[in-house]
Amino acid sequence: MQNISVPSDYFPIVLQILAALGFVAMTMVMTHLIGPKRRTADKLENFECGIEQQGDARSPISVKYFLVAILFVLFDVEVIFMYPWAVNFREFGFQGFIEMFVFIGLLLAGLFYVVKKGALDWE
Repeated sequence: MQNISVPSDYFPIVLQILAALGFVAMTMVMTHLIGPKRRTADKLENFECGIEQQGDARSPISVKYFLVAILFVLFDVEVIFMYPWAVNFREFGFQGFIEMFVFIGLLLAGLFYVVKKGALDWE
């Protein structure tokens, strides 16, 4: 027997989407109606952490900064893969232990490669 869906099956989903959109719209309208309206030159000026602006915003930044940031994200995401293993390590048994050992070994090999290439060395 084939399970055929009818448009009325989607009514709860459409209702929830409409409720969410209505809440967002209502919240935005109410904050503009109720909120304070003091528009001064100081409030309309860009705010940069309280520091006066200096020079051009397009000043060059060292590539090393971006490289360290990308490496951090890369290794941070890899560590996230270890969480399910840590939670279920008994269920995975010895084979799961070996697979995680290989995974960590590959991560360490990548880290040693990055260190050998000098990607983390600052001048």
